[in-house]
Amino acid sequence: MSIWELSLIAISLALDAFAVAVAKGPCLTDREIAKKVGMPVLFGVFQMIMPIIGWLIGAQLAGNIDAYDHWIIFGLLAYLGINMIRNGKKEERDEDDLIICSLLTWREVLVLALATSIDALAIGLTLAFFDINIIAATSLIGIVAFVLSLAGVYLGQQLKKIFAGEAEVVGGVVLILIGLKILLQHLQII
Repeated sequence: MSIWELSLIAISLALDAFAVAVAKGPCLTDREIAKKVGMPVLFGVFQMIMPIIGWLIGAQLAGNIDAYDHWIIFGLLAYLGINMIRNGKKEERDEDDLIICSLLTWREVLVLALATSIDALAIGLTLAFFDINIIAATSLIGIVAFVLSLAGVYLGQQLKKIFAGEAEVVGGVVLILIGLKILLQHLQII
């Protein structure tokens, strides 16, 4: 897997966290600097840890399923991509639904970090089938999630109407295309 493909995966995974940061960022006051930085840090950490967990699980299975691992990778990426597209294409929401400005607690931030990183667990499963430095790969995933989430927090009010749903659609399409490319390469079509 090339650095380009890994970068696209990292961006695709980070788009959920970005969308949440866009929605929650404007809810934070100027005095909540710790949360403005802490939320993206937690998003990045969870995006980094979850693929490692998935990779550890997948590494145990890799030797047993070499003959059809490309179908598993394609299936996982397509499933994740379709879910991201479906979430991004939900009916337009009212502005009140896009930004719910109740008190944002650290517990809620942790739950959001976990929820936005579940896809990264599945990506970790697929990374087990590649000869890849998992620490470097997951570090890239975590850094990208942190940077995009931080941008989402600070630019949330301006960007929320433009990217809230579209970010997930773009991320979903990218995951499906990467899965399709991997499948076609293993089938020696490309």
